[in-house]
Amino acid sequence: MVFDKMLAIIYTDGASSGNPGNSGIGAVISYGSSVFEISEYIGLTTNNVAEYKALIAALKKVNEINKSYDVKINEVEIKMDSELVVKQINGLYRVKMPHLQPLYNEAVSLLSGFDKYKVSYISRTINVKADALARKASKSRAG
Repeated sequence: MVFDKMLAIIYTDGASSGNPGNSGIGAVISYGSSVFEISEYIGLTTNNVAEYKALIAALKKVNEINKSYDVKINEVEIKMDSELVVKQINGLYRVKMPHLQPLYNEAVSLLSGFDKYKVSYISRTINVKADALARKASKSRAG
């Protein structure tokens, strides 16, 4: 049975040991009673790049979930502790750095595939699990 409408709550975080430095991404995706986690080393990069890559990876995972399971997640609520990324995605800040523009474009394109989305800033103290996943990945140095 495919459900008509489903909301996923997504927590994302990027971590960089140094800026730039060894970086990782973390995400926790929950919908209904299901929970998926992402923890991945992404190489040497900046924290802002890691934040965008965490968001993109989470959105791609939701698309994968939609294709692999009998669900249709058509709404996402994203919570992240990167004020910069949240404000850029919400149109409050321009994306001035050229290396962030393709990541911004990809994130916006993925978000446009949902009927509804919300991207909110949360404190790092609330984003504990995604933060831990990203930090663990940044220290793994394994691709």
